[in-house]
Amino acid sequence: MQYLIGIDMGTQGTKASLYQEDGKAVCHAFEECRLLTGPNGEIEQDPEELYGSVIHTIRELLAKSPNAGESVAGIAIAAQMAGVMAIDEDWNAVTPYDSWLDTRCGKYIGLMKDTAENEIIRKTGGQVTYVHGPRILWWKHERPDVYRRAAKFIMPGVYAAGKLCGLRAEDAYIDYTHLHFTGFADNRGLCWDPGLLRSFDIEPDKMPRIAAPYERIGTITAEAAKLTGLKEGTLVAAGCGDSAASSFGAGVIRPGMIYDVAGTASIFSVSTCQFNPDEEHKTILAARSVVDRLYIPHAYLSGGGLCVRWMRQIADKSYDEMEEMASKAAGEISDLFFIPHFSGRTCPNEPNVRGGFTGLSWSHTAGHLYRAVLESIALEYNEYFGILKEREPDLRPDGIYGVGGGTKCDLFNQIKADVLGIPYHTLQIEEAGTYGLAVLAGYAAGLYPDLLESGRHIRIHGSYQPDARQFAGYQNKTGQYSRLLKNCRNGLDIE
Repeated sequence: MQYLIGIDMGTQGTKASLYQEDGKAVCHAFEECRLLTGPNGEIEQDPEELYGSVIHTIRELLAKSPNAGESVAGIAIAAQMAGVMAIDEDWNAVTPYDSWLDTRCGKYIGLMKDTAENEIIRKTGGQVTYVHGPRILWWKHERPDVYRRAAKFIMPGVYAAGKLCGLRAEDAYIDYTHLHFTGFADNRGLCWDPGLLRSFDIEPDKMPRIAAPYERIGTITAEAAKLTGLKEGTLVAAGCGDSAASSFGAGVIRPGMIYDVAGTASIFSVSTCQFNPDEEHKTILAARSVVDRLYIPHAYLSGGGLCVRWMRQIADKSYDEMEEMASKAAGEISDLFFIPHFSGRTCPNEPNVRGGFTGLSWSHTAGHLYRAVLESIALEYNEYFGILKEREPDLRPDGIYGVGGGTKCDLFNQIKADVLGIPYHTLQIEEAGTYGLAVLAGYAAGLYPDLLESGRHIRIHGSYQPDARQFAGYQNKTGQYSRLLKNCRNGLDIE
């Protein structure tokens, strides 16, 4: 029996999972990671702590399954996607990891928009927001001494993989699932765009080479073997971004699938063979899938799951109690609305939009309010889906496939099916991200002849069919929600 390890370096901490080659999960490990905050929007993480979390979680896996260490065929690592860090020639960190939550680079977002916004969207597929480009410009202009020492700008997952393999800056890479976040890439051509780099005076040699997620980038060194318990020479695959790993691990491997991550962030995506950047609405991110020639265009609410938790905490009830109250409050579709954008709307970037309820009456209960919160996320998804259908009229998804804590709520799943008019399926998988990474490692190691192995072990846990009457009723509410968002874009004028 051979084993595979997938590691997901998330915002809250690092998850690692050990799998048998047949896809069966053996054990999991988790280590919390610190977010270091500063007064000017700084939110950073220490690269050595992040690397340490990889070492510790691998050791924990092998302690739980002591006979597996000698039989691990390969590992792959994913990490947060929109932040960036820099290394010197010897693979030493010269910056902290500038988290995707960090907002200090705001003025360079404006600079990039003013200089080449549509060109950036057209070339990278991504929007100009808190992503790699503005962050690199911040280091260049605000910390020029640090910028000069930076040999390459890389992702934290790449940093950890490179440390395990003893890489140098000349070996640095970025996998292609990150390209929509770079600000400087030609996503279609899988290369750095000379014109965009020149427009912002970024030296091409500071950018890493572009790799496939399943590329073999090295093997575990003797030193890393001692630290982890893995065998020296164990293969390490390039890995990918965390959301790419999650969709791949959930079996989104063919066109026409809607994928919903019902987590802290609420992510709505549709798989397609078309690379179709959203220059008009500036809402959809045209991201690459792990699977070559497949794209996962998506948009998201940065705090969708947080709104659900906030409402539960305000009511001082459990999730089950809130779901029961909201189910009793169903009846006819009401004119009560909730706006889920407590810190501004993410897709598109509309920082003046704020959250709130509208349409309240004396008859509304906490159950009605909770239902409105759940509906708001489905209504937001409908906005994204409308843009996707407008850009690709032949899009005919066969279902919505959901993962994350939010899928435990039957009512939430049914509302999404009713609003979008598409069957909603929850998946029987514990950790889609680490599973997808394990499959990448197995493919790189030659255990699997087909990259699409990730879909083989996916099972549907529950299905929710759209109710035709509810779908018809929601059609009016989706139009009202669109108009409400439009009215919110300039914020509340209280003068």
